[in-house]
Amino acid sequence: MIQVFVTGGTFDKEYNYITGELYFKDTHLSKMFELGRCNLNIDIKTLMMIDSMQMSDEDRLIIKHNCRKTAANHILITHGTDTMVQTARYLAEDNELNDKTIVLTGAMIPYAFGTSSDGFFNLGSALSFVQTLSKGVYVVMNGRYFHWDNVVKNRKTGFFEEINLGNQQEILSSDN
Repeated sequence: MIQVFVTGGTFDKEYNYITGELYFKDTHLSKMFELGRCNLNIDIKTLMMIDSMQMSDEDRLIIKHNCRKTAANHILITHGTDTMVQTARYLAEDNELNDKTIVLTGAMIPYAFGTSSDGFFNLGSALSFVQTLSKGVYVVMNGRYFHWDNVVKNRKTGFFEEINLGNQQEILSSDN
């Protein structure tokens, strides 16, 4: 079985056509799995529906508690991209999760935006990687997987990249 935990993020945001604001209503994951004709044994549980910029350590504790509690050894977490790496680090530092494969994924464009969203692609990639990677914590974005301790979101391009001395300095300076 694959346990899927929903935490919100751009993945599940809706667009208010009147105000132009993004907001949360319900998760789109069941519909996405159905449209993708997914026939895996999946259990979806919504833990929270928040923007990752508002995610606190208390929220991460809820995620960690549920990762510990599930009998599943394969866990997929949908998460906002801005703090996904922080949550991955938080989970990886918990020795009680060492026997599980945990994959965090998200989207830069809401699923509700239709074919312009990267959510469908990232979800499919994450499903494949959570089944095939060895035990550990990973971030899956843009068709690639990254170990939790070797990934950064490039805020200039919006892509996730491996950390190396060249791009780390450039990416960190763009955050200021």
